[in-house]
Amino acid sequence: MSDRQPLSLIDFCTIYDGESAGRSMQRSVELAQQAESLGYSRIWYSEHHNMGSIASSVPAVLIAHIAAHTSTIRLGAGGVMLPNHSPYVVAEQFGTLAELHPGRIDLGLGRAPGTDMNTLGRALRRDPQAAEHFPEDILELHGYLSGNSRIPGVRAVPGDGTNVPLYILGSSMYGASLAAQLGLPYVFASHFAPTHLEQATKHYRENFEPSDVLDEPYCIAAVNVIADDTEEGAAEQQRKVVRNRVRSMITRTGASITDAQLDGLVSSPQGRQIADMLRFTAVGTTTQVRDYLEDFVKLAGADELMISPQGPSNDHALASIRLLAEAWELDPAKTAGAPGTWS
Repeated sequence: MSDRQPLSLIDFCTIYDGESAGRSMQRSVELAQQAESLGYSRIWYSEHHNMGSIASSVPAVLIAHIAAHTSTIRLGAGGVMLPNHSPYVVAEQFGTLAELHPGRIDLGLGRAPGTDMNTLGRALRRDPQAAEHFPEDILELHGYLSGNSRIPGVRAVPGDGTNVPLYILGSSMYGASLAAQLGLPYVFASHFAPTHLEQATKHYRENFEPSDVLDEPYCIAAVNVIADDTEEGAAEQQRKVVRNRVRSMITRTGASITDAQLDGLVSSPQGRQIADMLRFTAVGTTTQVRDYLEDFVKLAGADELMISPQGPSNDHALASIRLLAEAWELDPAKTAGAPGTWS
C-alpha cells in the first residue's frame, strides 16, 4: 500500500432527474459498498433542507441504513448543522449509531443552516441567531459523548461515554480558529468554497492547541474529482458538470431556463463565479488526477482528502471513484486513515 494520505468520500445523495429520493438513497448504499471494497476510509453525508436534488436531509437516519448494509467503512455526518438541533438530541442520535456500529461513526459539525432563511425560520422553526452559540453547543455535545455532561444530572443514553469523534467543518477563518482553539480536527469545504483554503488550514495548524481528544492538528480538505479513461472524456464531463451546477443555482430560485439561456449564463460573469466554486477539481486520466491531488495535498496541508465525485450521471461518479482508487493505490484489505476514536 502507498504512503499517500487516506481518501474519503462526501455523498450528497443526489436525486437525478426523474428519480425518487428512495432510489437516490439506494444508490448511496451501493456507493458505500463499492467504496468499502475499494479501500476508501469513510463516507460522510451532509444535512441539507428544501433542496430538490439532495436527499441527505437527516444524516443520522441515512447513516443507520447504510451502516447496516456495510461492514468496515466509517460513516458520518459532514455535517450536522448543529444550530438546527439540541446538542442533547444529536448526542443521543450519534450515540445510538456508535452503540450499534462501534468504531465506525464520525460526527462533523457545521454552523450554517444548510438551507434558506425562509425554511430555517418557518419550517425548521429555528432562531437565526442560534449560530452564535455554536462553540458552547460543541462543548455541551462533547460533554455528553465523553461522559462528562456539563448539565448536572443529565446523561445522554445512548451516547454517554461513546466518544464519537467530533470534527469542525468550515469554509472560512472562523471554523479554522475554533477548531484550533478547541483542539479538534478541522475539515475545509474547498470542494465548493475554495477562497480561504490555504489561509484557513495554515492558521489552524499554526494555532492548534492540544486537547483531551487530539495531541496534534489533523486537517481534512475536500476536493472534487472527475476521472475518465481519456483526457477528452473527462473534459466533456467537466463541461456538463459546470452546466448542471449553473442550472441548479438558477432553478433553485424558482426560475426556469432554456438551453440557449444556459449557454449564455455559463459564459457570463455570474456563470463564471458559480463555476469558480469548483476551482479545486481534479480532472483527467488516472495519472492526471493523481498528480493533481498530490499537488493539492501540499497546497492544503492536508492529512486526508475528502473526495466529492463529480459527473453528469451516477455512472460517471462511480467510475471516478474506481479510477481514483486505482490511481491512489488504495488497499481494501488495509484501510489507512485518521484515528477513529478520541480518548
